[in-house]
Amino acid sequence: MTVLIAGCGDLGTEVGLRFAALGHHVVGLRRNAAVLPAEIEGQSVDLSAQKPAVPVDTEIVVVAIAPGNPDPAAYRAAYVDGLRNLLDALDEARVTPRRVLLVSSTAVYDVSDASWVDEQTTANPKPGTDAILLEAEQLLHARLPQAVIFRLSGIYGPGRERLIAQVRGGRATLSASARHTNRIHRDDAAAAIVHLMLRAEEPAPLYLGVDSAPVRSNEVLVFLAGELGLPAPAAEATPAEEAAAAAGASAATRESRRGGDKRLRNRLLLDTGFTFRYPTYREGYRAVLAGNGIRHP
Repeated sequence: MTVLIAGCGDLGTEVGLRFAALGHHVVGLRRNAAVLPAEIEGQSVDLSAQKPAVPVDTEIVVVAIAPGNPDPAAYRAAYVDGLRNLLDALDEARVTPRRVLLVSSTAVYDVSDASWVDEQTTANPKPGTDAILLEAEQLLHARLPQAVIFRLSGIYGPGRERLIAQVRGGRATLSASARHTNRIHRDDAAAAIVHLMLRAEEPAPLYLGVDSAPVRSNEVLVFLAGELGLPAPAAEATPAEEAAAAAGASAATRESRRGGDKRLRNRLLLDTGFTFRYPTYREGYRAVLAGNGIRHP
């Protein structure tokens, strides 16, 4: 059995390594496959413009494509054109995978009233990149109705330490209008993908990939400062000053502005029997700070 990973960036590579550790043959697609670890058989392909060669024994496909930049054109090339080329390649190879999963984003929920969001909540993305994500989801389900959409919240972990750097460098500030943020450790996101693809029961068409602690951004900043032995970040004094500093806002503030203000539920994922290694940001960031960003099959 072959597991095909379309998009072997940080997350896709971690997923591939976990499948390989379980004894599966893994083929990874990325523009420059030479950088992939030896456990993953690489195929250099630009999915936005090319169709990949699909192994005839492919049973699981994980689509973890990422655009090169936040421009809508890059999103469309990656998520829509890239997905279409992959699906066309599967058709031309006459391969019908047993399981297919697309990594998407909880950004498709434009919610700003701090309400709870789950798989039953209707997606209502803003025009632009978020709407393109939903378009890709719809394309996949139109072609493969049994496929799984996995909407991830903000991923953090090894190599994704911008927020820590903001706090350590004294550039983080507490906002008077701090919103809820939602996140998931990279390792938990990868482990959940493997879990959903390999469990005996048929997966649902949609899951939210988020940990168990939606929390206001200020709380995370104060926690990180404490873990680093630093004083809590200073408060931004006034809304006017916040607006003036928007271009250089802290990572947490930028995250909350882009993501609105919502609290995401992970109950459906937990109901599958999945167990988080890092159920909240506390365990996850402590592991990152301790240098424990290692792979755990």
